[in-house]
Amino acid sequence: MVLSKLVKNLIIIFIIFSFIFVVYLKFFKKVEKVTQTEVSNDVLYSSNIINDVRYTTKDANGNEYIITALKGEIDYSNPNDLYLTKVDALIKLKNSNDIIISSNFGKYNIDNLDTIFSKNVIITYTDNKIKAEYLDFSLKRNLMLISKNVVYNNFNNILKADVVEIDIKSKDVKIFMYEKNKKVNVNNKNLNGNY
Repeated sequence: MVLSKLVKNLIIIFIIFSFIFVVYLKFFKKVEKVTQTEVSNDVLYSSNIINDVRYTTKDANGNEYIITALKGEIDYSNPNDLYLTKVDALIKLKNSNDIIISSNFGKYNIDNLDTIFSKNVIITYTDNKIKAEYLDFSLKRNLMLISKNVVYNNFNNILKADVVEIDIKSKDVKIFMYEKNKKVNVNNKNLNGNY
């Protein structure tokens, strides 16, 4: 009987230690792994930030495109996309005047050179200045699509519209409103009105 009680007590002690060991492995070891994963994620996250970004490229026609930014962040889901902060761009057109663009933010595609500028976008071209909140620029399509609170200024005119579309190659400009019943607002020194 004494032997049987001793065996029962040993079995109970063995079960208790086994239970404690399983609980330890299941809960406490997992916490250590999560902490290690969080640390390595921080290292990976910080490694995709680039300071003082500068890209320069020329197309087949000899036009040069230079983009700079205070900071860039690579999109891990699409490594060709770079999210930019405090962006400046210079477009040197071979047979035309330079175009200067600045904005608070941007998204630059390294593969096709398409760039989206957003927040406080300012475009300067000779004596013309365009302010907006959004600019979709494509060298490949030779297109600048300017939208959201567009205000165009030059010596004689102030123009307000929803969208200004500029073909960089042909210099054709389309100005329009999203709603058909609204008109583009043009103010001139000699003439004020809507057209």
